[in-house]
Amino acid sequence: MRPRPRLRRLLLTVLVGCGGLVLVAGLGYREGGRRALDAQSAQAAQQLDLQAQALNQRIERYRALPQVLALDPDLRAAVAAPVDAATRARLNARLEDANRTTRASTLTLIDARGIAIAASNWRDATSNVGENYAFRPYVQQALRDGHGRFYGIGVTTSVPGYFLSEALRDDSGRAVGVIVIKIELAAIERTWPGDGDLVLASDAHDVVFLASRPAWRYRVLTPLDGAARQELVATRQYEGERLRAYAGEVLRRAGAHGAVVRIEMPAMPGQWLWQRAPVADTDWTLHLLQDAAPIAAAGREWATIAGASWAALVFLTLFLQQRLRLAALRQRSRAELETLIRHHAEELRSAQDGLVSAAQEADTGLSRRLAHLPQGVVIIDADLRIVAWNARYIELFRFPPDLVQVGTSIEAVFRYNARRGLLGPGPVEDAIQRRLDHLRSGRPHMRESEKDDGTVLEIRGNPLPEGGFVTSYADITAYATTARDLRSLADALEQRIVERTADLEQARAEAEAANRYKGRFAAAAVHDLLQPLNAARMFVAGLRARLSGEDTRTLLDNIDGALSAQDGILASLLDLSRMETGTLKTDVHDLALGPLLEALACETGVLAQARSLRFDHVPTTAWVRSDPTLLRRLVQNFLSNAVRYTARGRIVLGVRRDGERLWIEVHDTGPGIPPNRQREIFEEFRRLDDGGAGDRGAGLGLAIVDRIARLLGHRVDLRSRPGSGSVFRVAVPRAQAPLQPPVEATPTPVTADDDTPLRGCRVWVVDDDAQACAAIRQLLERWDCEVAFADGAPGALAAAVRGDTPDIVLLDVHLGDPHGPGLFDSLCARWHAVPLAILVAGDADPALRAQARDAGQGFLSKPVRAPALRALMTQMRLREY
Repeated sequence: MRPRPRLRRLLLTVLVGCGGLVLVAGLGYREGGRRALDAQSAQAAQQLDLQAQALNQRIERYRALPQVLALDPDLRAAVAAPVDAATRARLNARLEDANRTTRASTLTLIDARGIAIAASNWRDATSNVGENYAFRPYVQQALRDGHGRFYGIGVTTSVPGYFLSEALRDDSGRAVGVIVIKIELAAIERTWPGDGDLVLASDAHDVVFLASRPAWRYRVLTPLDGAARQELVATRQYEGERLRAYAGEVLRRAGAHGAVVRIEMPAMPGQWLWQRAPVADTDWTLHLLQDAAPIAAAGREWATIAGASWAALVFLTLFLQQRLRLAALRQRSRAELETLIRHHAEELRSAQDGLVSAAQEADTGLSRRLAHLPQGVVIIDADLRIVAWNARYIELFRFPPDLVQVGTSIEAVFRYNARRGLLGPGPVEDAIQRRLDHLRSGRPHMRESEKDDGTVLEIRGNPLPEGGFVTSYADITAYATTARDLRSLADALEQRIVERTADLEQARAEAEAANRYKGRFAAAAVHDLLQPLNAARMFVAGLRARLSGEDTRTLLDNIDGALSAQDGILASLLDLSRMETGTLKTDVHDLALGPLLEALACETGVLAQARSLRFDHVPTTAWVRSDPTLLRRLVQNFLSNAVRYTARGRIVLGVRRDGERLWIEVHDTGPGIPPNRQREIFEEFRRLDDGGAGDRGAGLGLAIVDRIARLLGHRVDLRSRPGSGSVFRVAVPRAQAPLQPPVEATPTPVTADDDTPLRGCRVWVVDDDAQACAAIRQLLERWDCEVAFADGAPGALAAAVRGDTPDIVLLDVHLGDPHGPGLFDSLCARWHAVPLAILVAGDADPALRAQARDAGQGFLSKPVRAPALRALMTQMRLREY
C-alpha cells in the first residue's frame, strides 16, 4: 500500500488537474464563443450595410424625379384648375413617357382633394386615374410638409411598392397637388439569398414587408397596439394580406443591434444570430439572420485548445516535480533517471509540437473564416499548388468534387476552366501561361470577369509573404447590375439633357422669333390702331378751319383732347411692348439736367394752372448720365400723375444730391397711397380711384416708369402717407460738367408766309387706309397742294410712270409687302428720279428715324399732327430751294 500522504497528494493533483481542465475549457468555450459572436456580428453588420446601401441606391435612383416634376409648370397648372379630357390625355401620355424613361412602376398626378387626375398606367385595367388617395399618408405628408414617403400595397393595382411624393405649389406657395412615383422593390428582394442567411426588412410597426423567404413576409415581429392597428386599417397599408405573428426567444445579446435567438414560428431549428440595422432616411429596419452553429463550433475549438494548454501545463508541472524527485534520487539511479528524463522530454516535445501546431492553426482561423466568407477563396503555395479553399469557391465555379484537392496544381484548374470557355477569347495556352506567369511574379491584381450566365465576379489576388498566392472571387452581379442601371440612367439623363438643351435652344430660337414677331406685331397693331386715329386727327385739323362758332370750337377741342389721350395710351402701350421685346435702344451719355427739367416744368405749369394748382420748380445746374429721352419720359409720368391725382395744393419739382447720385423728386399734396398698394401701382393697368372721373389714365404711366428705370439701371423710390401726399423720385448717376458748355444750334426761322412753298406742290399719298388717304387729301388741298395720288401700294406701282414724278411723297412705312422704304425705291426706279419723301410710322422707332435721316427723308410718327406735317413739308421744300 502507498503511504497516505502520497495518496492524498495524488488525489489533490488529479482534482486540481481535472477541475482546472473543466474551468479552463469552460472559459475557453466562453471566450471563443464571444469572439466568434463578435466577429460574425461584425460581418453580419457589414453585410447589412451593403444591403442597406443597395436598397438606398434603388430608392435614390428615383428620389429626385418627383422633385423635378413638381417644378413642371404644366403639371402645376393642371392640378390648379379643372382638367378636361384633352388635358388629361396629354398628362397621361407625358407621365407614361417619363415613367418609360425612368423605368419606375407608376407615376401619378393627384390634386389637392386626393383624386388622381393622371397616371402613367392609364392604359391598364387597374389604372390609378380617378381614384381617391386622400387617405394615403404620402398624399397627406406632401400636402402638409411638401414631400412624403410610404411603403404599402397598391389599393388599385394590389402591387406593393415604395411611394415617393412631392407637393406641387402655385405662385403663392400653396400646395395644390401631389406628384407620386411608385418604386417596386421586388428586384432588391430577389438579390437576397434564398437559402442559408435570411434577410428581412420591417417598417416602423415591425411588420416585415420584404423577406428573402416567403414564410417571413408580413410577419409582425412585435405585437401591435390599438393605435397601430387603426393606422394600418386607415391607410390600408397591407390590405389583402394577413399579418402573422412571430414567436421566438432571445438567448444572448450581441452588441447594440444583435442577439442570438431561438425561433419557434416560423419554425427554424437551431440557434440564429439576428442582426438589425436601420435604413437611412426611412423608418425601416433591415434584419439579417445567420446560423449560429459556427459560434458554438468556435467555442468548442477554443475549449479544446484551452484544455490542451492546461494539460500541457499540468504535464509540465508534473514533469518538474518528477525532475525534482529524480534529482533527489540521482545518486541511486542516475542512468535510469537519465533514460526516464529523455523519454519524458521526447513525449513532452511531441505534445508541445502538437499543441503549438494546433494553437497556430487555431489562431489563424483559416478553416472557420474561409468557410463563412461570402467570397470564394483559394490559396496556393510557392509551387502553385492548392493548399486551402472554401466551399464558396467550389460553388462559384461549379467544380466537380474530385478536382480541387490539397496539392492539386492550379494549372489543372485553369485548364478545366479553359475547356468550359471561362478564360476568354484567344489561344488557350497563352491564357494559361499568362496567368501562371502572373502568379509567379507575385504582383497583386484586381479585375472583373463576367461568366456566360451573367454572373459578374470581382477577382482580387495578393501574394503571401513566404511565397504563394491568395485569390478571392466575390459575386458582385447585383452591384454590377446596379452600376449598369446607373450608367443607363446617367446615359438616359445625359440624352435627356442633350434633348432638353436642344429643346431649350429651339425654345430660345422660338422665343427670339416670337420676340421679333411680337415687336413686328406690336408695330403692326399700333399702325392699324393709329390709322383711324391719324385720319381723325387730319379730319379734325381740316374741320377746325371751317368752324367759326365758339361752342363748336370747344367741342372740337374736346374731340382733339380725347384723340390726344388715345394717342398717349397707344404710345405707352408701344413703349411697353418695345421695352419688353428689347427693341427699345438707349442712348446714355452725360447731359445737363437743368434744361430738361425746365422744359418739363413749363409744360406741367400750364396743366397745373388749368387745375388751379400751385407748381414750383427748383432750378439746377447739375449734370447727370442717362438717356435724355427716356429720363424725360420717366419724370414726365411722375409730373402727369401728380397733376392728375392732386385735387388742391402744391406740386414741387426739384433735385436732391446724395453722394455720387442725384435724386430727381416730384412732391405733391395729393391723397397719398396706402402702404399695401405702393408696389401695386407700378403694375400695368393698375390705377388708384382718387383721380378725377374724366382724368383717369390707363394705368400705364408708372409701369413705364418701372420699365425705364430698370432699363437704365436707375432706382425709383416712393414715399407716401394717406392724406398727406406723395414723393416720387428717381436716382440718376452724377456726371462732371464739361469745361466748355455745348452751343445749341439756332433753328432756322420760318418766314411768315410759310404756306407759300406748299402752294401748287404735287404730293403723292401712299397709305393702305382709305380714311387716312381721304383725310390727308382734304388737309393738303386746304393748303393749296395738288394731291396727284392717294391710295395703297399696288395702285402706286401701277400709277408711277417716267416723267410724272411728284414733289413730295407721304409714305406709310407699314404697308405689308413691299415695306414702305422698299416701295419708295421701286417707285424711284420707275420715275427715274428721287423726289422728297416723308415716312410716316406707327411708332417712333429710333432706327427707322435714323435711316430716314441718313437718306435725307423726313419722319413723322402717327397720329400725324397737322402743324407738324405742314412745318416739315415747308422745311423740306425750302431746303430744296
